[in-house]
Amino acid sequence: MSKIDLSRRQALFGAAAVGATALNGLNIPLAHAKAPLSTTQAPYFYRFNHGKMQATIVSDGPLPLGDPTGAFLGASKDEIAKLLTDNFLSPTAATLEQNILVLNTGDKLLLVDTGMGTSTMFGPTTGKLLGSLKAAGIDPKDIDGVLATHAHCDHVWGIMGDDGKPNFPNAQIYISQADFDFWTDEKKLTMTDPAYMKPFVEGARKNLLPVRDRVVFFKDGEEFLPGIQAMSAPGHTVGHTIFMITSDGKSLAAIGDLTHHQVLLVEKPRFEFAYDTDPKQSANSRVRILDMLAAQKIPLIAYHFPWPGHGHVAKHGDGFRYYPAPMQMVL
Repeated sequence: MSKIDLSRRQALFGAAAVGATALNGLNIPLAHAKAPLSTTQAPYFYRFNHGKMQATIVSDGPLPLGDPTGAFLGASKDEIAKLLTDNFLSPTAATLEQNILVLNTGDKLLLVDTGMGTSTMFGPTTGKLLGSLKAAGIDPKDIDGVLATHAHCDHVWGIMGDDGKPNFPNAQIYISQADFDFWTDEKKLTMTDPAYMKPFVEGARKNLLPVRDRVVFFKDGEEFLPGIQAMSAPGHTVGHTIFMITSDGKSLAAIGDLTHHQVLLVEKPRFEFAYDTDPKQSANSRVRILDMLAAQKIPLIAYHFPWPGHGHVAKHGDGFRYYPAPMQMVL
């Protein structure tokens, strides 16, 4: 073996030995300090410019689903496990993010969805929205509008505080009437199938009915605020809606829960999700809109993709592939 043919381990050990010998020759005591492990991360917000608007993505925290085969349907356990492990993801525990968009249009400050509020239905890691807004320098009182993609727990349960007061006291609430009517329907409180129906309806009523006088219904295709167009994408819920955001000739799609997972429901868009009101309709909406976004190369913000959920989709085989946008740390 050549003298220079050293393994990485030999090279590292050799350098360490030389360094230690040199220091000991100077009679300098070797330090063996250790520091405690930190439990904090960077602030949970990220900004980028979109045309003449500015987007800030804040988080309500990770939302753990547990065993992915309990939530993602239409495939065998082995197929789901292979898709996940091929993408270096756990085959036994799926965790979704909650990427909430704050959009500064230059005239208004808009919030797209509101997270879980103080509910611990999915564990203790959610409920970070107000703290994330504070870290980003955004005062909830300055929010002019809350845009709800739909009325599920992780999207509207942050509208009201536990003190019975709105978290965003000066905001109007924009939502589809179909979703508002469906999830605030008192008759559904007696439903036991699906099992989540009663708590989801209770939570929607708690967060939407107290601000009923501030609710504004938008229609499919309507530009209900300057530069903000509603695009119906039903199936996940009856009135699930995505928002096409246009500024200075550039488009951006806030896709809500069009797809919950960057692999399972992107590479295999016909898979189904356990919390869909109409799984087949949801899959049809997913394919239709992902096709459009891929063909037109429109960037997206996905509510549940890995932080911060900003990127593109492109056609890939029978499905699509998600490409995260590089984070721009200098504006």
